[in-house]
Formats: sequence, structure tokens, C-alpha cells
Amino acid sequence: MDEATKAPSNFIYDFIEADLAAGVNTRVQTRFPPEPNGYLHIGHAKAISISYVAAQKYGGEFNLRLDDTNPSKEEVEYVDAIQADMLWLGFPWKECYYASSYFDFLHECAFKLIEKGLAYVCDLTAEEVRTYRGTLTEPGQNSPYRERRIDENRDLFTRMTAGEFPDGARTLRAKIDMRSPNLNMRDPVIYRIAHVPHHRTGDTWCVYPMYDFAHPLSDAAENVTYSLCSLEFENHRPLYDWFLQAIGFAEPPRQIEFARLNLNYCLTSKRKCLHLVNTGVVRGWDDPRMATLCGMRRRGYPPEAILDFVEKVGVAKAYSVVDFGLLESCVRDRLGATAPRAMAVLRPLRVIIENYPEGKTEEIEIERHPDHPEWGTQKVRFSREIFVEQDDFLMEAPKKYFRLYPGNEVRLKGAYYIRCTGYETDATGAVTLLRCTYDPESYGGTSPDGRKVRGTLHWVEATTALHAEVRLYDRLFTTENPSVDDYLKYINPKSLEILQNCKIDPAVLAELTKNPAATAAQPTSSPQAQFIRLGYFCLDADSTPEQPVFNRVVALNSSWSPPAAG
Repeated sequence: MDEATKAPSNFIYDFIEADLAAGVNTRVQTRFPPEPNGYLHIGHAKAISISYVAAQKYGGEFNLRLDDTNPSKEEVEYVDAIQADMLWLGFPWKECYYASSYFDFLHECAFKLIEKGLAYVCDLTAEEVRTYRGTLTEPGQNSPYRERRIDENRDLFTRMTAGEFPDGARTLRAKIDMRSPNLNMRDPVIYRIAHVPHHRTGDTWCVYPMYDFAHPLSDAAENVTYSLCSLEFENHRPLYDWFLQAIGFAEPPRQIEFARLNLNYCLTSKRKCLHLVNTGVVRGWDDPRMATLCGMRRRGYPPEAILDFVEKVGVAKAYSVVDFGLLESCVRDRLGATAPRAMAVLRPLRVIIENYPEGKTEEIEIERHPDHPEWGTQKVRFSREIFVEQDDFLMEAPKKYFRLYPGNEVRLKGAYYIRCTGYETDATGAVTLLRCTYDPESYGGTSPDGRKVRGTLHWVEATTALHAEVRLYDRLFTTENPSVDDYLKYINPKSLEILQNCKIDPAVLAELTKNPAATAAQPTSSPQAQFIRLGYFCLDADSTPEQPVFNRVVALNSSWSPPAAG
């Protein structure tokens, strides 16, 4: 894409350009290698973008590889979701690979290390391995099985592969350096026994390679030139390089790390997100309060806004936490330019315009977008009974309150001036009805006598209004860092407010059902509209013809503050 070639320079591009100039590489090939054990989140959007744009910038190749080496946690559902999210963001891959496709190759590489005396079968339990490993300040101890003969290691690994031993009985470990200051180099496990069916290979294997072993060798097998990954893998880079050198790759890939995207008020840990789903705190991985890409898609975030956000965050080495408000600002900017305007009332208050002729209706034309006159207008119905927002009326108004109160006059968007002449209440004192009059000479929002009216209200005609459910979403957590162990106590009780009796102009539903349905090959966000004065909204997947359901994508302005304690 043209935008990729214009991408601003960063330290990754500096490395690539230096390599190309020196002839270290003559081509650029990158990949995105997620494990299919959960759904992608906002941080993955940055990782995908960096690898995809780098390949595009230098006329290279970008691929997807599903790192499916841990069958106990992986499912086809996650594979499909990962692919859908990438297509939604606009990041197609040339080839889709699976680490499981290399199981034979990886197994051969393991035997090659055994034959070189660089790997051994270890009988220590997982807890014993941790004990022998040492600490950051103390060196590790050699396993008592470290000096097994090559033929014995070959035989034991063959028997492990044949299924002769139970889970956890033995592992295959690389023989590196138990005194290394880098804990990753202290004889890491490269194969473990797991009698678990795999979603692609079935029961063919009962030993599976570890990530640190499969990852660099899969890169090499695919001729990847640059392994671009987040900063937590920096300490794994010596091990990445060790495996490639030990196996004997003449032109190994180069690993370059960047700072991951950390977004406040968001949780991205797959384990904790799964717990939120399983305990019913959220309604699923695609709950619009989640930081998952499918959740953001359901909420109505445009993919372009997410890419704008990633671009503004930039590529850096230093750890930082980005404010959630920046993401919302990017969404707001995109929708401000692209979302048509529409009329809806979320907390309806009935208004009777007493001097408007009974039985009369007329069509009012509302501009679809103030900055796009070429989009034309939409027609909404007007009659003597309408709905306005409850908070657009006060029985006793303070100074500088320009909405409805007894005796005050306001402008109805696109229609007439109305003046409040009275109101009715129920037994609790709540206002249930407003009585108003209108000025028939003020059509379109102006008056022949030139009098000034300060307040303009949105409204919906009562007899044709659709009844709808509207879901108002906010941050899921009240703390900026919900990654703490007791994160559940920071769930925001106001993260979802459901309004059941909203009134929507029929034109809204017509506006939001124009786009073709999403498909697996081309997933899309639901079309969005700005409900005038209320925010940006989209139609939710729970909608039915009888009961439309709308999600608030984002409010018109940022007003977030954590709920008060207690």
C-alpha cells in the first residue's frame, strides 16, 4: 500500500536499511506468529502493523503463522478469529503457515542437537528443573542427567516420541550453560511429553516442541529475514540465535524488538480475559468493553481509527503506557468525518404541541452530514406529539440553562420553535409529559421577527418512533493498571448501562442497514451514525427486526473520570 512506503522512519527501518545497504539481506520477509489460544487484542494491532508495514515499505513479503505447539490450549475457533481480525484491520497475508506443519522438521532438528551432544533427555520434574535453574543472582546446577551418552539420549527421545512415558516423566533439554547470567540459556526445555490431541495433527504426536525452540526454526524454514517482536523477547534473542547457529543455518533471521502497546484501563492477558468470560463478568470475547479486536469491532470502532491510533503511538524501544483517551479520540475523529447524523432519544419524555393541528404530519429534512452536503438529507416525520430527552427539561432552571423549562422557548432541530407552557408529573414527582406551543412561522429554525433562541434540541416523532435498546459502554476497569492480581475488585460498575425504552427515528435503522453483511472473507464493523447531541452508535449483532439494539461507540466528548470510591 502507498501509505506503507511513506511510513515515518524508526529504528527498525534503520536496521533493515543498513542490512540492505551492506548486502546482509537482499529482501525483506516478515510474519505475524500468534498462538491460537485466545483472541487478538489492541496490542496485537501494533505488532501486526509493524511487521506488515515493514514488508510493504521494502517491497517484501508478509505472512501469517499460527504458532500451534501447545494443543492443550489451542482451538480452531481462535485460528478463525485471528484471521478475521487481521482481514478486518486490512492486513492480508501472502501465505498462512502453521508451526505444526514443521513438526517433522523440528523433530529432526532435535535429533540433530542430540547427535551433536547439544541436547539431552532429563528426568527431573518440572519443580526440580526450576530448583536446579538457580536465580538471577545465583547460578544454576547441572542436571544429574546432563552427561547421558548420545546413544542413550537418542533412544530415550525415540521412546518419548513413541508414547512410552507419561506426561511430565521426561523432557528434552538443550545443553548450553547452567551458569549463564541469562536464565533462558540455562539448559532450556525444548520438547515435553503431552498426550493431547492436536487440532491439526490429531494423535500423531505425543511430544511437542517448546515455543523458544519452534519459533526461530520455523522462521528459518520460511526464509523470514526479520523477526519483529515485542520487548519481552529481548532476553530470548540469545537463545533464538543459539538454536539457529546450532542447527547450522547460514543466513539466519534477525530478531528486532520493539516496545509493546500498553493501554491503560485495559486488560490484555489471555488468561485473565478468559477468566472474565468464563465467570460472566463480560458476555464473551467480543464484549464491547474488552480490549480484543473483535470486541472493538462489535462496539463499532472503525478499523481505520485503530490504525490511526497505532500510528500515533509510534514505534519505540522504551516502555510506556498509552492513555485510553487517545484511542477514543482517534475513533471520534474518524466517525466525526464519516458517520451520518440521525435522530434518537435515549431517555424519552413525551411532548404535546397543543396548537399543532391534530392529525397533521409533515416531513422534515435533516442534513446527513454538515461537512458533506453532497450526501443530501434524510426525511423525518413531525407531528403534534414528539419525544425529547428527559434531561432537556427542568422544572426550575438555573442561570444559563437554555433548554426547556416553563415559559422558555427552544429550537427543535430542523423544525420549529416550541415554548413550554406546562408539565405533568406522576405520584413520585417525576415529570411524565410536557405541554408546549409552537411558532408555525419558525420552520427550519428561524423566526421572521429575528428573536434569538439559544437552545436547540433533538427529538423523535412519537407515533412512528421505533422502540430500541441502547447499550452505553465505558471503561471496564476503574484502575489504570488492571493487570494486578486482584483485578476483579476494580471492575467498573458503570461499564455498561442498558436503556430499554429508547425512541429511534425509523430513518436511523434504514441508515445503519445499508452496508452488506460481513463475511468470513471480509469482516466489517456495523455501520455507525451520530445520534445528534448524544454520541456515535452502531447496530449490535443482538438486534432483531422487532427489537433493534444499539451500542454507543464513543461519546461526543471525553468526560471520563473513575467512579467515586464507595
